[in-house]
Amino acid sequence: MKLERCANSETSDQFLNLTQSEKKMTEEALVLRHDDEGVTTLTMNRPQARNALSQGMLRALLDAFIEVSTDEAVRVVILAGAGPGFCAGHDLKEIKAQNYSRNYTEQLFADCAELMQTIIRLPKPVIAQVHGIATAAGTQLVASCDLAISSQDARFATPGVNIGLFCSTPMVALSRNLSNKHAMQMLLTGDLIDAQNAYRMGLVNEVVDAEQLERKTIELARKIASKSPLTVAIGKEAYYRQAELPLSEAYNYTKEVMVRNLEARDAQEGISAFIEKRHPVWCGK
Repeated sequence: MKLERCANSETSDQFLNLTQSEKKMTEEALVLRHDDEGVTTLTMNRPQARNALSQGMLRALLDAFIEVSTDEAVRVVILAGAGPGFCAGHDLKEIKAQNYSRNYTEQLFADCAELMQTIIRLPKPVIAQVHGIATAAGTQLVASCDLAISSQDARFATPGVNIGLFCSTPMVALSRNLSNKHAMQMLLTGDLIDAQNAYRMGLVNEVVDAEQLERKTIELARKIASKSPLTVAIGKEAYYRQAELPLSEAYNYTKEVMVRNLEARDAQEGISAFIEKRHPVWCGK
């Protein structure tokens, strides 16, 4: 699956005033990439702002995810945050500095929606590696990733209601991850929840000690990276598509997916390897 940025996106005057080289430097500074044996870690790099999702950060993340989507060497993506927290949500100081311009806010939330959908559409699993705080659109990022591992010290919240700005876009991801009661509790109270409650509510898959967070996340990523990349891509796409379908349509769709999957060389190799009691050799086809 090839992902591309929307061609008709407008940009703010502030961003247009940057030269191409300045834009590239900004993007490189805002998102760091590290590749290791099929696992790519994308690290949000605004530690002084708790990795708040400025317009520049959103665009840098979009570009980074689109880049890895077509990189055949990448099997799994880890999304992490530099500094004391994962992500504090949208950059309220930037929003205020833009004087709440409608053109700016429309583009900001369009970029945010595009980023979350890009993560879902990415043909590679994305694991959130969460520490410190993940609030508002930061919680939305966690909920949008396929999997999430959290340190014990992590805290989550959708606190927009406390400042008169309901977390409506984070609500989309939350409502698709949590039960209605849990999602509404977070949205209506704005309260911080700890990592163990986030695990109980289904927002994260596992909670580990802070010093084990990176190791545990990489272990999970490498386990998934050892599978057939074609099979994983087929499965991820099918999971999200069937989830939105009525039951009978979901079965009609997934039975066709199974038939197509069985025609793939990796599926046939995997079945042969299982029968012959050996390790499969994936070709990604």
